[in-house]
Amino acid sequence: MAKTGGFAYRLYRGEANLNIIGRRKTWFLTAALLTLVAIGSFIFRGFELGIEFEGGTAFNVPATAQGHELTQTEVQDAVSKAVQSVVPGATTGAAQKVGRNGGKDQSYTVRAPVMTTQQAAAVKATIVSDLKVDASHVSDSQVSAAWGGAVTRQALIGLAVFLVLVMGYLVIRFEWRMAVAAVSSLLLDLVLTAGVYSLIGFEVTPSTVIGFLTILGFSLYDVVVVFDKVQENTRGITAGSSQTYGEATNLAVNQTLMRSINTGLVALLPVGGLLFIGAGLLGAGTLKDLGLVLFVGMGIGVAASILFAAPLLSWLKDQDPRIKAHTARVLSRRASGRPEGTAKRAEATSAENAPALAGSSPRPGARPAAKRTSRGGRPGATGNRPGGGGKRR
Repeated sequence: MAKTGGFAYRLYRGEANLNIIGRRKTWFLTAALLTLVAIGSFIFRGFELGIEFEGGTAFNVPATAQGHELTQTEVQDAVSKAVQSVVPGATTGAAQKVGRNGGKDQSYTVRAPVMTTQQAAAVKATIVSDLKVDASHVSDSQVSAAWGGAVTRQALIGLAVFLVLVMGYLVIRFEWRMAVAAVSSLLLDLVLTAGVYSLIGFEVTPSTVIGFLTILGFSLYDVVVVFDKVQENTRGITAGSSQTYGEATNLAVNQTLMRSINTGLVALLPVGGLLFIGAGLLGAGTLKDLGLVLFVGMGIGVAASILFAAPLLSWLKDQDPRIKAHTARVLSRRASGRPEGTAKRAEATSAENAPALAGSSPRPGARPAAKRTSRGGRPGATGNRPGGGGKRR
């Protein structure tokens, strides 16, 4: 007898039988609470917009001064002090390291409010004096908020076009209920990812906007994989009475669960390398904004496709009168304790094998049964020829 595998083995074979669809109320409530938290954060905390969206002055300060390396705190404090000496009450953003790690061209970028040319020159002079850096390596640049607004408008237009095309494809490929569930899952992924940015205070840059558009394709791919298996399992389901639509959907989710996990891990590994190695260890600050939104959005997308899209599809299908009647028929048959096909087989067997009872009335159109004598002959037979009263002479 073969040894039964553990949970990981059964999960890989699609035999774990996790009741995901049966707990859909729990997933819907969780999604609703997280969405409310995200929307509340949008209203009360807002977003930490980058300089490209708000506009301002960016100061570039070298990462080394007189042979020693400057820390992020030193640069940020020095720039903040210099800015406030020129513009009292002004606030600055966090210092971000840019350039190759260990390279001579490595520097820090600090965002400050919009300043005039004279104010920016005074800030640079104070920075050079405090940090003892080469004045030729300290620079400033003015950034207009109009460019960030244009990027946002184009991103929203791209998002709208993408959602329309996705809806059309899913309606043609599957059906409108699957299209609604898939798009709802995509929107949930976007809202929760944006909520993470708002709650934690990650800076929103044009790279972040590009990352938001990128995670849509990944989330859609995982949803389509699950829905394709659901369509395969539920094809012609109303013709039988052994399984409800929700049960068939739950089986499909279990069968594709390991594939979704593997796909998510394979996608998150290079993104994690981009984020933690490229931005963290190598100091490539420009990679952080893109890697961060991809890492958060892909992780939420995998969970949303399994715990939200499929349960929402099952709930939408349960509102269909045909599926509702089919579910009631399945549950009624189970309540009676008779599995599908039992009654039909019992009737056929009794009709074929039941012996005829004495004195029972014949079926309409049936020939009367012939009577047999004790000698086993035909009725009226005496062993002589018909018409003969005795032996032949």
